[in-house]
Amino acid sequence: MDNSRNLELDESDDVVIIYNRVPKTASTSFTNIAYDLCSKNKYHVLHINTTKNNPVMSLQDQVRFVRNVTSWREMKPGFYHGHVAFLDFTKFGVKRKPIYINVVRDPIERLVSYYYFLRFGDDYRPGLRRRRQGDKKTFDECVSAAGSDCAAEKLWLQIPFFCGHCSECWNVGSRWALEQAKYNLVNEYFLVGVTEELEDFIMMLEAALPRYFRGATVQYRTGKKSHLRKTSEKKPPTKESIAKLQQSDIWKMENEFYEFALEQFQFVRAHAVREKDGELYILAQNFFYEKIYPKMN
Repeated sequence: MDNSRNLELDESDDVVIIYNRVPKTASTSFTNIAYDLCSKNKYHVLHINTTKNNPVMSLQDQVRFVRNVTSWREMKPGFYHGHVAFLDFTKFGVKRKPIYINVVRDPIERLVSYYYFLRFGDDYRPGLRRRRQGDKKTFDECVSAAGSDCAAEKLWLQIPFFCGHCSECWNVGSRWALEQAKYNLVNEYFLVGVTEELEDFIMMLEAALPRYFRGATVQYRTGKKSHLRKTSEKKPPTKESIAKLQQSDIWKMENEFYEFALEQFQFVRAHAVREKDGELYILAQNFFYEKIYPKMN
Protein backbone atom coordinates (compact mmCIF):
# COMPACT_ATOMS: atom_id res chain seq x y z
CA MET A 1 0.00 0.00 0.00
CA ASP A 2 1.27 3.47 -0.96
CA ASN A 3 1.50 5.47 2.27
CA SER A 4 2.49 8.64 0.40
CA ARG A 5 -1.22 9.23 -0.28
CA ASN A 6 -1.75 9.73 3.45
CA LEU A 7 0.86 12.45 3.72
CA GLU A 8 -0.39 16.00 4.03
CA LEU A 9 -0.19 18.04 0.84
CA ASP A 10 2.18 20.98 0.97
CA GLU A 11 0.10 24.02 1.94
CA SER A 12 0.88 25.85 -1.29
CA ASP A 13 -0.34 22.81 -3.26
CA ASP A 14 -3.55 22.25 -1.27
CA VAL A 15 -5.25 24.98 -3.26
CA VAL A 16 -8.05 24.93 -5.82
CA ILE A 17 -9.13 27.85 -8.00
CA ILE A 18 -12.60 27.90 -9.54
CA TYR A 19 -13.27 30.17 -12.49
CA ASN A 20 -17.03 29.91 -13.02
CA ARG A 21 -16.84 31.72 -16.32
CA VAL A 22 -19.70 33.77 -17.74
CA PRO A 23 -20.25 33.13 -21.48
CA LYS A 24 -18.76 35.73 -23.89
CA THR A 25 -16.61 37.64 -21.38
CA ALA A 26 -13.22 36.69 -22.92
CA SER A 27 -13.28 33.55 -20.78
CA THR A 28 -11.65 31.34 -23.43
CA SER A 29 -8.81 33.84 -23.92
CA PHE A 30 -8.09 33.79 -20.20
CA THR A 31 -8.52 30.02 -19.80
CA ASN A 32 -6.01 29.40 -22.61
CA ILE A 33 -3.37 31.12 -20.46
CA ALA A 34 -4.09 28.69 -17.61
CA TYR A 35 -3.60 25.77 -20.04
CA ASP A 36 -0.40 27.28 -21.45
CA LEU A 37 1.13 27.67 -17.97
CA CYS A 38 -0.06 24.50 -16.21
CA SER A 39 2.91 22.28 -17.14
CA LYS A 40 5.53 24.88 -16.31
CA ASN A 41 3.87 25.98 -13.05
CA LYS A 42 2.90 22.41 -12.10
CA TYR A 43 -0.87 22.50 -11.57
CA HIS A 44 -3.86 20.79 -13.19
CA VAL A 45 -6.55 22.42 -15.35
CA LEU A 46 -10.00 20.80 -15.55
CA HIS A 47 -13.02 21.90 -17.58
CA ILE A 48 -16.39 21.45 -15.86
CA ASN A 49 -18.59 20.24 -18.71
CA THR A 50 -22.26 20.34 -17.66
CA THR A 51 -25.01 18.75 -19.74
CA LYS A 52 -26.42 21.30 -22.22
CA ASN A 53 -24.22 23.92 -20.52
CA ASN A 54 -26.74 24.13 -17.69
CA PRO A 55 -25.20 26.47 -15.08
CA VAL A 56 -27.36 25.06 -12.24
CA MET A 57 -26.29 21.71 -10.80
CA SER A 58 -28.65 19.21 -9.19
CA LEU A 59 -28.27 18.84 -5.42
CA GLN A 60 -26.64 15.43 -5.82
CA ASP A 61 -24.20 16.82 -8.44
CA GLN A 62 -23.36 19.69 -6.10
CA VAL A 63 -22.35 17.12 -3.47
CA ARG A 64 -20.29 15.16 -6.02
CA PHE A 65 -18.59 18.31 -7.30
CA VAL A 66 -17.72 19.61 -3.83
CA ARG A 67 -16.35 16.17 -2.89
CA ASN A 68 -14.25 16.02 -6.07
CA VAL A 69 -12.81 19.49 -5.70
CA THR A 70 -11.91 19.09 -2.04
CA SER A 71 -10.79 15.43 -1.98
CA TRP A 72 -9.23 14.73 -5.39
CA ARG A 73 -5.64 14.98 -4.18
CA GLU A 74 -4.09 13.95 -7.48
CA MET A 75 -5.65 17.04 -9.09
CA LYS A 76 -4.22 19.51 -6.59
CA PRO A 77 -3.21 22.21 -7.09
CA GLY A 78 -6.13 22.56 -9.49
CA PHE A 79 -7.74 25.18 -11.73
CA TYR A 80 -11.37 24.33 -12.54
CA HIS A 81 -13.29 26.31 -15.15
CA GLY A 82 -16.77 26.07 -16.62
CA HIS A 83 -20.09 27.82 -17.18
CA VAL A 84 -21.42 27.06 -13.69
CA ALA A 85 -23.22 29.35 -11.23
CA PHE A 86 -21.45 30.20 -7.98
CA LEU A 87 -21.65 27.37 -5.44
CA ASP A 88 -21.20 28.05 -1.72
CA PHE A 89 -18.91 25.31 -0.41
CA THR A 90 -19.62 26.32 3.21
CA LYS A 91 -23.01 24.61 3.11
CA PHE A 92 -21.32 21.27 2.57
CA GLY A 93 -19.20 21.39 5.72
CA VAL A 94 -15.82 21.49 4.01
CA LYS A 95 -12.81 22.74 5.95
CA ARG A 96 -11.08 24.49 3.06
CA LYS A 97 -12.96 26.47 0.44
CA PRO A 98 -11.72 27.00 -3.12
CA ILE A 99 -10.58 30.38 -4.40
CA TYR A 100 -13.16 31.88 -6.76
CA ILE A 101 -12.18 34.26 -9.58
CA ASN A 102 -14.20 35.63 -12.50
CA VAL A 103 -14.46 38.25 -15.24
CA VAL A 104 -17.47 40.42 -16.14
CA ARG A 105 -18.27 42.47 -19.21
CA ASP A 106 -20.44 45.41 -20.22
CA PRO A 107 -23.86 43.66 -20.40
CA ILE A 108 -24.91 44.94 -23.84
CA GLU A 109 -21.51 44.19 -25.37
CA ARG A 110 -21.69 40.69 -23.88
CA LEU A 111 -25.18 40.12 -25.35
CA VAL A 112 -24.16 41.40 -28.80
CA SER A 113 -21.13 39.10 -28.77
CA TYR A 114 -23.28 36.12 -27.77
CA TYR A 115 -25.92 36.97 -30.41
CA TYR A 116 -23.37 36.80 -33.24
CA PHE A 117 -21.54 33.85 -31.70
CA LEU A 118 -24.76 31.77 -31.95
CA ARG A 119 -24.95 32.61 -35.66
CA PHE A 120 -21.38 32.77 -36.90
CA GLY A 121 -19.24 31.13 -34.21
CA ASP A 122 -15.69 32.39 -33.75
CA ASP A 123 -12.16 31.87 -35.00
CA TYR A 124 -11.43 29.30 -32.28
CA ARG A 125 -13.46 26.48 -33.84
CA PRO A 126 -14.51 27.99 -37.19
CA GLY A 127 -15.89 24.74 -38.65
CA LEU A 128 -18.32 24.05 -35.81
CA ARG A 129 -22.00 24.46 -36.70
CA ARG A 130 -23.70 26.94 -34.36
CA ARG A 131 -27.24 26.92 -33.02
CA ARG A 132 -28.52 29.86 -35.10
CA GLN A 133 -26.33 29.28 -38.13
CA GLY A 134 -28.05 30.52 -41.29
CA ASP A 135 -29.87 33.35 -39.52
CA LYS A 136 -28.26 36.44 -41.09
CA LYS A 137 -30.36 38.97 -39.17
CA THR A 138 -28.24 41.66 -37.54
CA PHE A 139 -28.57 42.53 -33.87
CA ASP A 140 -30.20 45.84 -34.83
CA GLU A 141 -32.75 44.06 -37.00
CA CYS A 142 -33.46 41.68 -34.12
CA VAL A 143 -34.05 44.61 -31.74
CA SER A 144 -36.34 46.36 -34.26
CA ALA A 145 -38.36 43.17 -34.67
CA ALA A 146 -38.44 42.55 -30.88
CA GLY A 147 -36.77 39.17 -31.39
CA SER A 148 -36.22 36.78 -28.49
CA ASP A 149 -32.42 36.44 -28.91
CA CYS A 150 -31.88 40.15 -28.28
CA ALA A 151 -34.62 40.65 -25.68
CA ALA A 152 -33.74 42.41 -22.43
CA GLU A 153 -34.35 39.13 -20.56
CA LYS A 154 -31.26 37.71 -22.29
CA LEU A 155 -29.16 40.30 -20.44
CA TRP A 156 -29.92 38.51 -17.14
CA LEU A 157 -26.84 36.31 -16.84
CA GLN A 158 -23.97 37.87 -14.91
CA ILE A 159 -26.18 38.50 -11.86
CA PRO A 160 -27.41 34.87 -11.56
CA PHE A 161 -23.91 33.48 -12.21
CA PHE A 162 -22.63 35.39 -9.19
CA CYS A 163 -25.81 34.95 -7.15
CA GLY A 164 -25.65 31.16 -7.37
CA HIS A 165 -27.89 28.14 -6.93
CA CYS A 166 -30.87 29.76 -5.19
CA SER A 167 -34.21 29.84 -6.99
CA GLU A 168 -34.48 33.61 -6.62
CA CYS A 169 -31.15 34.09 -8.45
CA TRP A 170 -32.81 32.99 -11.69
CA ASN A 171 -35.94 35.14 -11.34
CA VAL A 172 -35.27 37.74 -14.02
CA GLY A 173 -35.23 41.24 -12.55
CA SER A 174 -34.95 40.16 -8.91
CA ARG A 175 -33.52 42.93 -6.70
CA TRP A 176 -32.61 40.29 -4.09
CA ALA A 177 -30.55 38.42 -6.70
CA LEU A 178 -28.68 41.61 -7.58
CA GLU A 179 -27.82 42.31 -3.94
CA GLN A 180 -26.76 38.69 -3.35
CA ALA A 181 -24.55 38.81 -6.46
CA LYS A 182 -22.87 41.96 -5.11
CA TYR A 183 -22.43 40.35 -1.69
CA ASN A 184 -20.84 37.24 -3.21
CA LEU A 185 -18.55 39.27 -5.47
CA VAL A 186 -17.11 41.14 -2.48
CA ASN A 187 -17.11 38.31 0.07
CA GLU A 188 -16.63 35.08 -1.89
CA TYR A 189 -14.43 36.06 -4.84
CA PHE A 190 -10.70 36.61 -4.56
CA LEU A 191 -10.66 38.87 -7.63
CA VAL A 192 -13.16 39.77 -10.35
CA GLY A 193 -11.79 41.46 -13.45
CA VAL A 194 -13.45 43.10 -16.44
CA THR A 195 -13.12 42.05 -20.07
CA GLU A 196 -12.19 45.58 -21.09
CA GLU A 197 -9.13 45.52 -18.78
CA LEU A 198 -8.16 41.86 -18.96
CA GLU A 199 -4.40 42.41 -18.98
CA ASP A 200 -4.55 44.30 -15.66
CA PHE A 201 -6.59 41.43 -14.16
CA ILE A 202 -3.97 38.91 -15.31
CA MET A 203 -1.12 41.07 -13.99
CA MET A 204 -2.75 41.29 -10.55
CA LEU A 205 -3.36 37.54 -10.43
CA GLU A 206 0.28 36.91 -11.28
CA ALA A 207 1.40 39.20 -8.45
CA ALA A 208 -1.02 37.74 -5.87
CA LEU A 209 -1.08 34.05 -6.88
CA PRO A 210 2.29 33.35 -8.55
CA ARG A 211 1.97 29.60 -7.79
CA TYR A 212 -0.52 29.50 -10.68
CA PHE A 213 0.02 32.64 -12.72
CA ARG A 214 3.80 33.15 -12.86
CA GLY A 215 4.50 34.21 -16.44
CA ALA A 216 0.85 34.94 -17.25
CA THR A 217 1.26 38.60 -18.20
CA VAL A 218 4.02 37.89 -20.73
CA GLN A 219 2.02 34.92 -22.03
CA TYR A 220 -1.02 37.13 -22.57
CA ARG A 221 0.99 39.82 -24.36
CA THR A 222 2.88 37.47 -26.64
CA GLY A 223 0.88 34.23 -26.86
CA LYS A 224 -1.09 33.64 -30.03
CA LYS A 225 -3.76 31.46 -28.47
CA SER A 226 -4.68 33.99 -25.79
CA HIS A 227 -5.86 36.41 -28.47
CA LEU A 228 -7.32 33.76 -30.74
CA ARG A 229 -11.00 33.72 -29.96
CA LYS A 230 -12.97 36.53 -31.60
CA THR A 231 -16.62 36.27 -32.53
CA SER A 232 -17.03 36.37 -36.30
CA GLU A 233 -19.19 38.78 -38.31
CA LYS A 234 -19.92 40.97 -35.29
CA LYS A 235 -21.50 44.35 -36.13
CA PRO A 236 -21.67 47.04 -33.43
CA PRO A 237 -25.26 47.97 -32.52
CA THR A 238 -26.64 51.43 -33.32
CA LYS A 239 -27.30 54.04 -30.63
CA GLU A 240 -31.02 53.41 -31.16
CA SER A 241 -30.72 49.70 -30.36
CA ILE A 242 -28.62 50.43 -27.28
CA ALA A 243 -31.08 53.08 -26.09
CA LYS A 244 -33.98 50.66 -26.48
CA LEU A 245 -32.28 48.01 -24.33
CA GLN A 246 -31.26 50.60 -21.76
CA GLN A 247 -34.91 51.44 -21.12
CA SER A 248 -35.45 48.06 -19.48
CA ASP A 249 -35.16 47.51 -15.73
CA ILE A 250 -33.20 44.33 -16.46
CA TRP A 251 -30.45 46.28 -18.22
CA LYS A 252 -30.41 48.81 -15.38
CA MET A 253 -29.85 46.03 -12.84
CA GLU A 254 -27.24 44.13 -14.87
CA ASN A 255 -25.47 47.41 -15.57
CA GLU A 256 -25.58 48.32 -11.87
CA PHE A 257 -23.89 45.00 -11.11
CA TYR A 258 -21.29 45.57 -13.83
CA GLU A 259 -20.54 49.09 -12.58
CA PHE A 260 -20.25 47.73 -9.03
CA ALA A 261 -17.79 45.05 -10.21
CA LEU A 262 -15.81 47.60 -12.24
CA GLU A 263 -15.54 50.01 -9.31
CA GLN A 264 -14.37 47.21 -7.01
CA PHE A 265 -11.79 46.02 -9.54
CA GLN A 266 -10.46 49.55 -10.01
CA PHE A 267 -10.28 50.00 -6.23
CA VAL A 268 -8.24 46.82 -5.81
CA ARG A 269 -6.03 47.77 -8.75
CA ALA A 270 -5.38 51.28 -7.40
CA HIS A 271 -3.97 49.71 -4.22
CA ALA A 272 -1.92 47.10 -6.08
CA VAL A 273 -0.19 48.92 -8.95
CA ARG A 274 1.40 52.22 -9.90
CA GLU A 275 1.61 53.77 -13.36
CA LYS A 276 4.86 55.15 -14.73
CA ASP A 277 5.43 56.32 -18.30
CA GLY A 278 2.22 54.62 -19.41
CA GLU A 279 3.24 51.25 -17.91
CA LEU A 280 1.72 49.57 -14.86
CA TYR A 281 4.01 48.26 -12.14
CA ILE A 282 3.04 45.96 -9.27
CA LEU A 283 3.78 47.46 -5.87
CA ALA A 284 6.35 45.76 -3.67
CA GLN A 285 5.42 44.61 -0.15
CA ASN A 286 4.24 47.62 1.82
CA PHE A 287 4.11 46.23 5.36
CA PHE A 288 6.50 44.65 7.85
CA TYR A 289 6.48 43.43 11.45
CA GLU A 290 8.05 45.16 14.42
CA LYS A 291 7.82 45.36 18.24
CA ILE A 292 7.79 41.57 18.42
CA TYR A 293 7.56 40.27 22.01
CA PRO A 294 8.65 38.41 23.98
CA LYS A 295 12.17 38.91 22.69
CA MET A 296 13.89 35.84 21.28
CA ASN A 297 17.19 34.91 22.96
